[in-house]
Amino acid sequence: MKLAAQLYSLREHLKTPEDIASALKQVKAIGYNAVQVSGMGPIEPAALKELTDANGLTICATHIGYADLTEKMDEVIAKHQLWGCQYVGLGGLPQEYRTSKEGYQTFAEKASVIGRQLKEAGLKFIYHNHDFEFAKFGDKTGIEILLEETDRDAVDFELDVYWVQAGGGDPAEWIRKVNGRMKVVHLKDMAVTNDRKQLFSEVGEGNMNFKRILEACREIGVEWGAVEQDQCYGRNPFDCLQTSFNHLRRMGVDA
Repeated sequence: MKLAAQLYSLREHLKTPEDIASALKQVKAIGYNAVQVSGMGPIEPAALKELTDANGLTICATHIGYADLTEKMDEVIAKHQLWGCQYVGLGGLPQEYRTSKEGYQTFAEKASVIGRQLKEAGLKFIYHNHDFEFAKFGDKTGIEILLEETDRDAVDFELDVYWVQAGGGDPAEWIRKVNGRMKVVHLKDMAVTNDRKQLFSEVGEGNMNFKRILEACREIGVEWGAVEQDQCYGRNPFDCLQTSFNHLRRMGVDA
């Protein structure tokens, strides 16, 4: 597994092409050799490709809006092929499917269609979870419905280990559950305050068991560990990505 910076962490520093150029240069200086494209302001796909190439950065994965996946598939495919990026991610279940078993089943069908279209183009659809997928509908959680009812040859997962933990799941166990269907994982830690708040934390600074998490990732052959921190609580997000990078390198993860 190699590390990538999930650019959503830097979204306040990605508003313009000039911002993006500066941010990518800083990401490379930290030590990352890859990025996941997400949370970025307007920039032409070719211009982004030029910037990542100039900084020696691979675009390993993306997050794409659901509307683009359903209405602009040709553009999505062309962009990812231009970038040399195989993994096309959806950042979360659209709101209208979240409240019932039938909603999850309907989305599973739609995700399978999307995944098959991308597969024909040599790409792979990956689904990123939050905590709401761990709500139960009868005897199964939403995430279990998605795992069981999506086309396993067309839909992969991009587990976010923080949100698995927040949803009451065991991140290492869930990584093993998606064996054969996950090549990109989100690495993110959780800290807890003395007044019982759960906070996003730099990897290695929180309470999650990253030894077990990384062992599970190695077992199933995860290719990319995308480092993310949704909120930095006033700290510099580049510094947060640096701290996570340093800890993960010490844990034996390749840059």
